[in-house]
Amino acid sequence: MGKEAASVLMEIDARGIARVTLNRPEVNNAYDEEMLGRLEQGLARIASDPAVRVVVIAGAGRHFQAGADLAWLRRAASYPPEQAFAASMATTRTMRALNELPKPTVAMVRGACFGGGAGMVCCCDVAVAEEGAIFGLTEVRVGVAPTPISTHLVHALVLRHARRYALTGERFDAAEARRIGLVHEVVPPEALEARVEAIVEEILLAAPGAVARSKASLLASTGWTLSEAEMAALAHDSWMQRASAEGREGLAAFLEKRRPAWAKAKG
Repeated sequence: MGKEAASVLMEIDARGIARVTLNRPEVNNAYDEEMLGRLEQGLARIASDPAVRVVVIAGAGRHFQAGADLAWLRRAASYPPEQAFAASMATTRTMRALNELPKPTVAMVRGACFGGGAGMVCCCDVAVAEEGAIFGLTEVRVGVAPTPISTHLVHALVLRHARRYALTGERFDAAEARRIGLVHEVVPPEALEARVEAIVEEILLAAPGAVARSKASLLASTGWTLSEAEMAALAHDSWMQRASAEGREGLAAFLEKRRPAWAKAKG
């Protein structure tokens, strides 16, 4: 994708395996508008490339993806309405592109996987995590809401588990992620790449046209696709909460390394 696209790296090998690497390790691969735009563009190219058979998504460095870049969210809280809505639509639209990609996708999860990172995992067809991976739907802890990924959370985790973790913001380990359906398998760190490669080899045995049609029919039959109107509604809710007093206070508290006003210490 070129030097200017360093926040997202993409390589396609001779077998048709596209390896997409989220590449902002200095902020644990947290995403901003630039990364989301690069990822959406890359996914569009993959979708239309008949040579691509399977997509593997990973994070550079120690962590998979730590959700939205909170410095970006703080800036976005001051955007005028049209720009604020566009910022939320960037997340919603990219998640839809990943979820509805007509290629099988495999998430390879190391380290931290928070907020929108967990949303990305929900949008992948297969997810494998290392034993030490840590997960969390942490948006509410900083006064914002996970609406751009909410539908994907419900479909992947079922409502019962999504309600718990999206409302508490608590962190959980890889074993719990597997129990609730966020990931399919958990393996030792040294075995992660080999296990993902083995799954990729299985996918390469399947006819690509049949895979694409099967994926489309599965998503359609469960209502796991989003219309433009549905995306707009999710994005609207997202930016409204981000611009609220809670959203501003939560992001400021995080960046200033203090408790937000609503967080009560133990008595």
